[in-house]
Amino acid sequence: MNTTINIILFGIGNVGSTLIKQVLATNATISLKQGLNLEIPIIANSTTAFFKTNGIKNNWQTDFEIFGFPYKINDIIRYIQKEELGNIIIVDATASRKFVKHYKAFFQQGYHIVTANKIANTLSLDYYNSLRTTILNNWTHFNYETNVGAGLPIIETLRRLSDSGEQIHKIRGVFSGSLSYIFNTFSEKQLLFSEVLQSAQQKGFTEPDIREDLSGKDVARKLLILAREIGLQKELSDIGIESLLPSSLEEIHYLNDFNLKLNELDSYYSDLKVKKLANHVFRYIGELDVLNGTLQTKLVLEPKTSAIGQLRGADAAIEIFSESYKEQPLVIQGAGAGSAVTARGILTDILKIAKQLNTFKLVEA
Repeated sequence: MNTTINIILFGIGNVGSTLIKQVLATNATISLKQGLNLEIPIIANSTTAFFKTNGIKNNWQTDFEIFGFPYKINDIIRYIQKEELGNIIIVDATASRKFVKHYKAFFQQGYHIVTANKIANTLSLDYYNSLRTTILNNWTHFNYETNVGAGLPIIETLRRLSDSGEQIHKIRGVFSGSLSYIFNTFSEKQLLFSEVLQSAQQKGFTEPDIREDLSGKDVARKLLILAREIGLQKELSDIGIESLLPSSLEEIHYLNDFNLKLNELDSYYSDLKVKKLANHVFRYIGELDVLNGTLQTKLVLEPKTSAIGQLRGADAAIEIFSESYKEQPLVIQGAGAGSAVTARGILTDILKIAKQLNTFKLVEA
């Protein structure tokens, strides 16, 4: 008999809605091959929720518009209890700082969490460590592979190396698919920097507020997550962050005002391009030097022949230097942005937990 996994989805923007499509499209195959039924009985955005006990179908958007209602988190929990829904996996496909505050309450209810939201893993060390204590005390799972590199197995690979006792020396790479696309395109094509930014926005590669990408903070958060994965007790304030924005643009508060002034970046980056070395390309990288305990994000010129220099499109790449990979680093490379790869990464994380729950059920039987 198949095990039913109930996915409670928060965030139905590009990534969340793509995840729904992927779940509905693959459910029959997953059921047949893995003995799992994936249901989505609850979907919600920041203000509205829609409940359907036996899971949403392809017409979910229409149902959400007609039957959705204002909610509080306790409404979600009460509904789960009332309907006696089991094997709950909360999926956070938002970028909300506010929503992360509910994680501990979810774990305390025995729910598992899969998140593409980086905030929980980049808050203070006190919160980071207390969250993991809550997870252990409640025998729950917390998966967040898509925090770094969308669907690439960067966190899993690094965790396995570290858990096996491998001494990590340095982590270096292009962690942002959006900045990868921006500087790949800017290095190779005769386009103004503002034109490249607008193209990245239109393709859905950037954060809704592109300043998150250009500030370097998004890359810094990813670097911090990797540092903490290998046991370094670091805070976001420990990272040297090079912003890609001039101070005049950093002082603008409203996104619409900022977007109107994107062309102010053109002269600076055009001058930078003129000075570019032959056979080199711009890359915005994150670098963790474990031996020296330093974390930096910065714009560099990279030889076209290097692994990072050869990136195309919105690809991401990470180099891991360790005791076993001293001279020739372990390289993980592939698509680093886009709703499809991020949603697929979330689905993979869901299935990892679902398989463990299914195995536990079989052992109990």
